[in-house]
Amino acid sequence: MSSSFETHARTVSVLTFLSRITGLARDAALSRIFGVGVITDAFAFAFMVPNLFRRLFGEGALSSSFLPVYARLQESDPASARALARLVLARAVVFLSALCLLGEVILWILWPSPDQVSQQLAARLVAILLPYMPLVCFVALVGAVLQVHHRFGPTAAAPILLNLAIVLASVGLAPPVLEWMGFAAIDPMVHITIVAASVFVAGVLQCVWSAWALRGLNLRTGEISPEARKSFSQVIWQVVPMALGLGVLQVNTFVDGLIASYPTMFGPTIFGVAYPLAEGSMGSLAFAQRLYEFPLGVFGISIATAIFPQLSRQSSDLPAFRASLARALRMVMFIGLPASAGLIMLRTPLTAAVFQGGDFTIDDTARVATILMAFAPAIWAYSANHLLTRAFYARGELMTPVKISMAMVVL
Repeated sequence: MSSSFETHARTVSVLTFLSRITGLARDAALSRIFGVGVITDAFAFAFMVPNLFRRLFGEGALSSSFLPVYARLQESDPASARALARLVLARAVVFLSALCLLGEVILWILWPSPDQVSQQLAARLVAILLPYMPLVCFVALVGAVLQVHHRFGPTAAAPILLNLAIVLASVGLAPPVLEWMGFAAIDPMVHITIVAASVFVAGVLQCVWSAWALRGLNLRTGEISPEARKSFSQVIWQVVPMALGLGVLQVNTFVDGLIASYPTMFGPTIFGVAYPLAEGSMGSLAFAQRLYEFPLGVFGISIATAIFPQLSRQSSDLPAFRASLARALRMVMFIGLPASAGLIMLRTPLTAAVFQGGDFTIDDTARVATILMAFAPAIWAYSANHLLTRAFYARGELMTPVKISMAMVVL
């Protein structure tokens, strides 16, 4: 296997590392300013909604369905490949925007009553963050186009804009900063609303950044050829099984979030019985996820992302395909197993170093570290799952990951 994969993997890993570092800075600011409670629960739940669509469609099923088709078409018919990219980007933005509008209407119909303060906060944050969904999915789809052209940097760097926007909005309006500037502190619920608005602003900036990266590919001109339309139909028909295959981790994470956020969203009881989780559970779960996603994103997902275009091009050359996949698997295991062990051993001091301080207490550290203990052993497995799933998709074998994923959901 050529060294190009390793070069691309290093590029993605370095930029993902920087984005994760700024992400930890973002979460460190949020934890110290808002602590663990209703406000962080509401924000974590609201942010989970666009993230689910990003992982399922933007970085998941739609990208994984589109990329192999686009890569093969780019080699045989570049003009049709450009037309396909234009079709997928345009139709995806229209569909996701319509879905966002539908979500806003449903939210308006189900809007909580004025006496449900925490539920109103969560609903307001979801309403603000829903428009981020089509923006971030557009960025991810642009990333799939750029990957085929061996350009991994722009998309890997895009999350840095989001993290910096949240840090500026949270730290810039923090009570100590406002006091130092001679202003009165603002209500925490107003503050977190402004933070949510900064996410939308960051999404717009990410779209501009990604669109600028496309400027040399000449996607705006040319007719839509029959081959492009045929390939577009192929992409659409593959989306559902790919969503089932790639979505098991995301759906399980979303269900975890729904369970953890129940006290904040619906109250302390369920069918008249005290709910076993307290307010703050969603925030604790979200902070623990940030820590285990750090090595998963920097190494596991980065390797899977970098190798996917190469596996797609080698799908008909089985010896080369096996060699590339074996090399990538060795890299995943070489990094993933020590990462799991290290996170288990260092879970408490790491949690304290990143989050503890301000409104984030020692008890909050203990709770997050306990959750992290459950996540950490699976880092190597999640990393390998991302890689192997994409290997199946590169060869057009859609149903094997679906069957395995459905079995895992049952378990």
